[in-house]
Amino acid sequence: MKRLRILIADDHTVVAEGLRRMLDRPEFEVIGVVADGQAMVREASRLRPDLIITDVAMPVMNGIDAARKILEQGWKPKIIFLTMYSEIAYARAALSAGALGYVLKSAAGHELFAAIREASAGRIYISKTIAGEVEQLGQRRLVTRQGVDGLTQRQLEVLQLLAEGRQAKEIAAVLNLSPRTVEFHKYRIMKALGARTVADLARYAVKQGLVA
Repeated sequence: MKRLRILIADDHTVVAEGLRRMLDRPEFEVIGVVADGQAMVREASRLRPDLIITDVAMPVMNGIDAARKILEQGWKPKIIFLTMYSEIAYARAALSAGALGYVLKSAAGHELFAAIREASAGRIYISKTIAGEVEQLGQRRLVTRQGVDGLTQRQLEVLQLLAEGRQAKEIAAVLNLSPRTVEFHKYRIMKALGARTVADLARYAVKQGLVA
């Protein structure tokens, strides 16, 4: 049976080595370990792994941006995020970037192998503790996608994150935008909705089902 070739990306040495030991099985072959997003893109291009297990937050380039760059190259390794971030916005951003798995480190012991099986079959796996919320958010976005009050899909994403209390820098990191672009979207959204404050935007988002 062909072994699954895996690249690990995590800037915490203890976590990376723990993953390597966990994956020390006949069906897997860990072909590389990197500690930042830029190295992840470089080594993925060089080694062409079947699967990449990566964290969200890493130096130089975050895992979400790195995953997006890799998948834009035209070949499609399976990507699973293994992270401490349980915020739904990060999970949605990871899936939007093309990942097939989002596993919380607190559940890695019993969920990571399930995620690998599902991703290998081309199916999405999300940690059980947040799966319901991610699915509900996805459904709400489908309902609101059709240009609510003239807002674009990107503006709806910015609106949702603003309504959740995120700051411009955090929204920029999640959506792969510059803070200035986020502020521009915020200005356009407020103008389109006739809103004066972020509280007005939050009330609107709740009414439209973008946030609970």
